[in-house]
Amino acid sequence: METGAFLKELFGMDGQVAVIIGGTGALGLALARGLSKNGAKVVVASSKQTSCDAAVETLRGEGIDAVGRQVDVTSRESLVELRDAALQFTGKVDMLVNCAGVNAADSFLDVDADAWDRIMAVNLKGTMLACQVFIESMLKNDNGGSILNIGSVNSDRPLSRVFAYAASKAGVVNLTRNIAQEFAERGIRCNALCPGFFPAEQNRKILDDKRVENIMNGTPMKRYGDPGELVGAAILLLSRNAGSYITGSAVYVDGGFTASWF
Repeated sequence: METGAFLKELFGMDGQVAVIIGGTGALGLALARGLSKNGAKVVVASSKQTSCDAAVETLRGEGIDAVGRQVDVTSRESLVELRDAALQFTGKVDMLVNCAGVNAADSFLDVDADAWDRIMAVNLKGTMLACQVFIESMLKNDNGGSILNIGSVNSDRPLSRVFAYAASKAGVVNLTRNIAQEFAERGIRCNALCPGFFPAEQNRKILDDKRVENIMNGTPMKRYGDPGELVGAAILLLSRNAGSYITGSAVYVDGGFTASWF
């Protein structure tokens, strides 16, 4: 077998369908693009239809066929509507990526209870609900399904001024492992991808000069990540063949940040 054919058989996603919730942000859009170029059909979902439309237009401008749909991840009913729309469009869902997330920056004594609840609702509750809803349909697939939840370097180490976000992302990794354990024998794999520092709209407000200095000091590669650098790990974890024995894992793509003592 030629190298190209071997890699396609190992990692390829031809004929498979991925739903990317939070697929309109920098990281989610990069994942949607990468999965599409690897053969998957993609459905991008976000809290705003205008964002979905813009993401789909961007992808189609690159020759990628995609559809977009608004969703409220805190509402099970809304997630069921998203799932049913995806099934109507494609007939099945093989892969789910939970990439929706919000953040807020405060010292601990200034953490606002309403902001805390909102972050937990979107980042953790939203991931749980989406997993519930899509696992229901994946269990009917001949080949099961694969879920990728987006964690963070905050999932296992504290960082100042992002207390609610860090707690929610720690919960995402724990949730991922519990789902992996419960559904391993039923053909559903569930893993977490934990990015390091990838500047995006939700975190630019906390990247002041001092914080950037601290981040660079703690990152052996001495640079931010590019969203495209998440794609390889995502394909491995989601792929039916290459990732077939990987479940319950949390893979860090962080330039060495979590390996560094600073």
